[in-house]
Amino acid sequence: MFKNILIIGTGSIAQRHMEVLKKIKKNLNIVNISSRVFDQLDKKKLNLLASKDFDYILICSPSNYHFKHFKVIEKNFEKKIVFIEKPVFNKKYKIPKKLKNRYFVGYNLRFNPVIQFLKKYLKKKDIYNVNVNSYSYLPLWRKNKKYFNSVSAKEKLGGGVALELSHEIDYLIWFFKDIRLLNSFNSKISSLRIDTDDVLNFVSKFKKIIINVNMNFFSLINRREIIIDGKYFSLIGDLLSNKVIIKSKKGSKKIIKDFNNLKNYTYIKQQTAILNEQYGNLCTLEDGIKVLNFLKKIKKTKVLK
Repeated sequence: MFKNILIIGTGSIAQRHMEVLKKIKKNLNIVNISSRVFDQLDKKKLNLLASKDFDYILICSPSNYHFKHFKVIEKNFEKKIVFIEKPVFNKKYKIPKKLKNRYFVGYNLRFNPVIQFLKKYLKKKDIYNVNVNSYSYLPLWRKNKKYFNSVSAKEKLGGGVALELSHEIDYLIWFFKDIRLLNSFNSKISSLRIDTDDVLNFVSKFKKIIINVNMNFFSLINRREIIIDGKYFSLIGDLLSNKVIIKSKKGSKKIIKDFNNLKNYTYIKQQTAILNEQYGNLCTLEDGIKVLNFLKKIKKTKVLK
């Protein structure tokens, strides 16, 4: 169990992780430093910071700063566990083959009970088709400030629906190891006051399985679900109500519900796994880069007319 923790960034996600860590273990020594202050530290102050023997470092700055902070940590720290909030970076960068620290990426949706259930349930199942829907309304995300000033609304800070909702891409790659992009549409089509993409639709494939994904920032109908059809079964996993409904060939239904709806449940599970050094379900740096590479292919795909 770690004792000394450094959090880089002071935004809402940094505050959430701090709240979660204190909930897990109250006597943690947590140092929180803003991205701007961290960037202004000279070599002497960085050496002083490194000498404080942090067990665990969290990069919770806007995603366009992630790689910069990753490089600083690699240069000044070693043998640390480092958590990078998702997405791992805002674009593709060259990563050294040998790293001095061990990195994980903040795809906490892996710890959603529905995703955890499906990860086990789908093993050795004959799957035909997967449909993923993630619809939300960006202005309702940011209740304490104007949504158009948020990180999510600004391209230069790594916002946009593709990066913000890349959880779905992460868990699909986690389920199927590799998915091949067939076609995609990624753009801004709504009247939201943002300079980023607000819709992403793509079709992909894993072996014979067809995977359709639909995401947007502008729907007033809030949905986050995965629908799967396979040999002798169909199911829907609702990640908002934490419920799975399975229908068999005989027409019977199995309802799996009453999953834990505790506030910050997936964040607590994720950070508990790190603090207890139980890394099996975590998104690794390699996994996070796979998501980024898939998003890069989406950006390059020509839209079918």
